[in-house]
Amino acid sequence: MNESFNIRQFRPDDIKQVVSINQRALPENYPDQFFMGLHYHAPKAFFVAEYEGEVIGYIMCRIERGISGFGRMPVKKGHIVSVAVLHTMRNKGVGTALITAGMEGMKSYGASEFFLEVRKTNEEAIGVYEKLGYSVRRVLRGYYRDGEDAYLMIKKDESSQEEGLADDGPD
Repeated sequence: MNESFNIRQFRPDDIKQVVSINQRALPENYPDQFFMGLHYHAPKAFFVAEYEGEVIGYIMCRIERGISGFGRMPVKKGHIVSVAVLHTMRNKGVGTALITAGMEGMKSYGASEFFLEVRKTNEEAIGVYEKLGYSVRRVLRGYYRDGEDAYLMIKKDESSQEEGLADDGPD
């Protein structure tokens, strides 16, 4: 179904449409400067989805350094900060395509694992993340401004591992 929409890198002139999608699709809203700061930090990991010339979704990510979620080694981690798709365009593969593009973009900066936070009640998004190989690492109590808990979900980049090596990190 990817013929019906296009994924491309975010451009600064997309900002109004991206902020509008954020406000319409998610309870967590960010000012323009937050989006632009993430674009400046990691432009190859900020994508939009277009349908008939209109932006219908986005993903913005950042690269962080930290201890691996799968061991004790310091690594570059890709953080999916926000992903949203207009309600009328959901269940068409747009979110999956955006997440896949975002992970590829984060890999270009050297990220070897990925993480995100998602509302515990957002079963639709959790299902998409699980299909893409993410797993719940822990619950973040009261993570959101309204007090709702979040799941911290993580995924290791399989392409950066050598075949046949067992994952020695905790589950």
